[in-house]
Amino acid sequence: MKTTHALRTAGGIAAIASIIALTTLTACSSSSDGPSVDLTSTSGLPSDAFPGQSASGESVKIGLIANVGGTTISQPESREAAEAVVKYANENLGGLGGRPIEVVSCNSLEEPVSARDCANQMVEAKVPVVVVTGTGFGNIMAPIITGAGIPYVTAIAGSVAEVSADKVYVWTAGSLSSLAMATYAADAGMKNVTAYAIDVPAATGALKSIGGPAFETKGVNLNIVPIPLGTPDATPQVFAGLDTNPEGVIIYGDSTVCISVMKSLAALGSEAENLTTQACADPEVIQSLGSGMDGTKIFSSADTSSDHPESVLYRAIMNTYTPGTPTEGYAVTGYQAMLGFVRATQSVQGTDTSSEALDAAIKSTTDAVLPAAGGLTFTCDGKSAPGYTSICGDGLVTMTMEDSNQVEPSTVGIG
Repeated sequence: MKTTHALRTAGGIAAIASIIALTTLTACSSSSDGPSVDLTSTSGLPSDAFPGQSASGESVKIGLIANVGGTTISQPESREAAEAVVKYANENLGGLGGRPIEVVSCNSLEEPVSARDCANQMVEAKVPVVVVTGTGFGNIMAPIITGAGIPYVTAIAGSVAEVSADKVYVWTAGSLSSLAMATYAADAGMKNVTAYAIDVPAATGALKSIGGPAFETKGVNLNIVPIPLGTPDATPQVFAGLDTNPEGVIIYGDSTVCISVMKSLAALGSEAENLTTQACADPEVIQSLGSGMDGTKIFSSADTSSDHPESVLYRAIMNTYTPGTPTEGYAVTGYQAMLGFVRATQSVQGTDTSSEALDAAIKSTTDAVLPAAGGLTFTCDGKSAPGYTSICGDGLVTMTMEDSNQVEPSTVGIG
């Protein structure tokens, strides 16, 4: 998986928190050290995928904020994918209300000053909606944008301000991975699960506040074991977490934590099933662990490599409109954010593309197909994820690690 984010010591905990907020986003398919999957294949593309319904007339400006150019995280592929969707929609889906979409773009550097600046730029530009490809600073941007009456839409929530706010819409349930894990654990008959989480609030806090009640409701005991940042050998913590004889373990953190915890689990002879998010499918982790990752269940908001029609459509759009952009990394975050918006506003017709009209259209969205998500849908009535009114998705994609690939895509609900 090629990614463009770069961690540096100066980034500190803020950078890691942002990455944790974004690491449930994509389903990579292979590493350079394992069997490869043909990511250019568009075999099975639906015959109506490119209907050729061109937009016409005066363009409609919409905002786009992407995390590009920062010293801690930079994902230009997410912006490129969002722009590819705009081209696709303008040429094939009638744009927005039959009119061409014109992007007003701002690059956030994944730090507070630029995040605030981008939000203010959108308000000053008076765009009727803002599409965000993914950020750990939604707590800064969302209140500014929605405070001006402008809907804020994204593929995944990376902050508390994004999950239960008026005029904020989050297409996937990626930020609620622990809910899906609770459902999976209960369905598998697990009674005890231990979560090894990097010891930063973005990880341990989310597991306690979201995962704890979810597992309890499912009748599964969740034991959370914090792993200090940068721990090279987590054997003492892992050993302690196995006291309850868990049938499943969750690994939640950066690549260092993933490697350390999984190596310790293997050394201690753990027979528990490993559950984790996309962070633990990073090439660095796969290269270090190799076959030691086989059987690990990855919870993600996207499937970009299978032969599912939505996955094939993703690759076809990317190969057509931005062929130089890798499809196996974070590009899908921008793709889901923008195509989710296009699908959520298909009911908009004529010249009224005001914030009020777009907001009403999104709120009325029911069972829209979630882009590149294995057949999952989204509904924005505020009831898809009880207690999280901004979340429109009600499930996640799961993949199983095998020979350095993520295979066997399926879906699991968060309810």
